[in-house]
Amino acid sequence: MEKKHCSILAVTNQKGGVGKTTTAVNIAACLAAAERKVLLIDLDPQSNASSNLGISNSPLNSSAHEILLRPHKTSFSVCSTELKFLSVIPGHAQLGEAEAELAKAKNKETRLATFLAHVRADFDNIIIDCPPSLGLLTVNALCAATSLLIPLQCEYFALDGLSQMVRTVNTVRRNLNRALEIEGILLTMYDADSQLCLEVERDARKHFGTLLWDARIPRSLKLSEAQSFGRPIILHDIRSSGALSYMGAAQEFLMRRQAKLQAAQSKMAFLREGNNPPSHLQTL
Repeated sequence: MEKKHCSILAVTNQKGGVGKTTTAVNIAACLAAAERKVLLIDLDPQSNASSNLGISNSPLNSSAHEILLRPHKTSFSVCSTELKFLSVIPGHAQLGEAEAELAKAKNKETRLATFLAHVRADFDNIIIDCPPSLGLLTVNALCAATSLLIPLQCEYFALDGLSQMVRTVNTVRRNLNRALEIEGILLTMYDADSQLCLEVERDARKHFGTLLWDARIPRSLKLSEAQSFGRPIILHDIRSSGALSYMGAAQEFLMRRQAKLQAAQSKMAFLREGNNPPSHLQTL
């Protein structure tokens, strides 16, 4: 039987208010709607991803706080959602305290990776909503992830923060998780009529090339409404621009992952036959 490939995607940006949680929730929901078995982990003490899916006041012993402090725990319950294929490990206010506790713990950067090693075989995709900081919670996400998605708000100083994020990724890759890669950069709060948005997109494309996704997430009142109702946008208004954009982003994610998987398999086939892979596979 073919081995199941589970991608672990960290959605992160150290800057708040860039659409990070909205992106994590709605890409997870769109993947689940496509009948991909998805686990969303809310690693943010504000727990907005949990609230966006109608989950509030989750017990401490079944939250992300618990899996960080007891990563070897084998029996763990997840919260179900309106979407059959989407499960959630909710956030909790005490995650902020967990970060302080982790600072004194052994293997403090790899607690989440240890937990996910026990459960990843049960899912097609695991998505981690990170807090808007580069502390131990985010470092745990980066150590556990196979890749990360960086939401980029179309504003003047956006690329400055993005450069810092890339430096952090390179540090984690060198010291803690050699397999980590940047899945992509997703433009959020996009307005095609804004000259500033067009300039940010142009500069991001110039500096990061194909890492910049073709999908763009527009400013959308419906996205805000969906959050207030505790529902992902595809269940709130599937015909809205926000829903269509996130469905497009989820489709682009799956297409990019499939292309990388096929390229990696081709490279392995060449190596097994004792040949040097073609030049376009050399960097994989």
